[in-house]
Amino acid sequence: MTKRIVITGSTRGIGNGLAREFLKRRCQVALSGRSASQVDDVVAELGQYYGESKVCGAACDITDPVQLQRLWDRAADAFGGIDVWINNAGISITRQPLWEQPDEDLAALVNTNLTGALLASKTAVANMVRQGHGQVWNTEGFGSDGATQPGMAAYGATKRAVRYLQKALRKDTADTPVQVCTVSPGIVVTELLTGDYDLTSEQWEKSKKIFNILGDHVHTVTPWLADHILAADKSGARVVWLTRRKAFARFMTASFRRRDLFREIEGA
Repeated sequence: MTKRIVITGSTRGIGNGLAREFLKRRCQVALSGRSASQVDDVVAELGQYYGESKVCGAACDITDPVQLQRLWDRAADAFGGIDVWINNAGISITRQPLWEQPDEDLAALVNTNLTGALLASKTAVANMVRQGHGQVWNTEGFGSDGATQPGMAAYGATKRAVRYLQKALRKDTADTPVQVCTVSPGIVVTELLTGDYDLTSEQWEKSKKIFNILGDHVHTVTPWLADHILAADKSGARVVWLTRRKAFARFMTASFRRRDLFREIEGA
């Protein structure tokens, strides 16, 4: 189904992969990122390939309500409305015990991953109520289900909070025409995943073994995610790539499926 879609944090990574898949399915897509030049470059590239009328974009810091409204207006003006808003933008910080993480890094993490999700959801819902329809998607990550790991206290806490946000927002929107949905892409090889590791460390070698079992590349995950997001038709819908059953099956067959998802990153 053709839809008009906004994706925050879509100049690279999963957001960019989703944008490309939606465009392949003849949707109209508005991209965003903090860098205006990167947004312009990606919009130009995709517009040349899929058609200028199919793609637009705007620089947007999701912690700024004014910029979020500007992103909505840019997309709504270009496409005549917005059917789907996906809160994908997020950051991670170096994996360390909480007391060793710099105060400014912690503040930036919470401000982006939680405050940003709150403000972006507010912007999307308010405009969709006035518009008369729409879906808002928030993106889960490590910690959403309560899982814990050393060095992940802050990041996991923000993602756990996003799950609460989704449950509460569904109740807030129960008597509105807005649907609130969740996408969980699983473990995907992006800068967000690898950027908080020292790739020469023992910690990375241990983590990499698990990632090679459970992880996937962007181009593997995003076509499936795009199809299921477009098919969702009710509030509370969850699109989950790495289910418990899939994770169990991968562990059971790991000895027969040798994978190296990080060869290019590590320069091998």
